[in-house]
Amino acid sequence: MYQPNPEDRKYSKDHEWAVDNKDGTVTMGISDYAQEQLTDIVFVELPDIGRQVAQFEQLAVVESVKSVSDIYAPVSGTVIDVNKALEDQPELVNQDAFGEGWIVKLQMVDPSELDTLMDAAAYDDYLERDGD
Repeated sequence: MYQPNPEDRKYSKDHEWAVDNKDGTVTMGISDYAQEQLTDIVFVELPDIGRQVAQFEQLAVVESVKSVSDIYAPVSGTVIDVNKALEDQPELVNQDAFGEGWIVKLQMVDPSELDTLMDAAAYDDYLERDGD
């Protein structure tokens, strides 16, 4: 069973999470459910710093022993930081999806986009209803 979804984040239907850093930025990654479905992650393709993305646009790629999956931006913004540790330790996403396994930090264009995402309770319901 995967870890409970932290209540301080918002979640997308594509299993990304975003935590509001309260300074106009978000830190994002994939949920524990998503990393469990992917199994052992062997590579993370990180975006370039400065890249601008629209909400739900493809942002990064996670490769596991099982498949290759696109990661989508939970909000529109500009990439201001990437988790370089994942270049040498992609397994951090498996080990700590909600912490050390974060993927990207974005400067938000429109913080109200966070309101279009699910809270932890709604995401839990979504997983029970629809799974992937």
